[in-house]
Amino acid sequence: MTPDLSHEITLSPAFHDLDPMDVVWHGNYVRYLEQARCALLARFGYDYPAMRDSGYAWPVVDLRLRYVRPLVYGQLVNVRATIVEWENRLKIDYLLRDAGTGERLSKGYSVQVAVDMRSGEMCYECPPVLCQRLGMQR
Repeated sequence: MTPDLSHEITLSPAFHDLDPMDVVWHGNYVRYLEQARCALLARFGYDYPAMRDSGYAWPVVDLRLRYVRPLVYGQLVNVRATIVEWENRLKIDYLLRDAGTGERLSKGYSVQVAVDMRSGEMCYECPPVLCQRLGMQR
């Protein structure tokens, strides 16, 4: 049985996140995804300090985002992050929804790869520590 590999946070865009059109500037969405990703990884005890301590860096190598509806100041937004791949890379899907109505606001994904910090080499298979933390067996 696969464990639940998702986590959801709720946030509210701040005034300083807005662009001149009074909607959240598109680049700030990436920060919201990062907040959800950090919370998800922390849930499994494998946040960025734990990654570093295990000897691996996990740079983002691909990021896609589809803007469906604009986010606005003070709006409550649920950001769900779900790990969908973990064997050769770490792929996380994101879904942003209005917390009140459930309306989809944005969706996307990020891809990270493991890099051995000693050698600087990219790993073509995720290190066993990730599977262990996720409760997955190889």
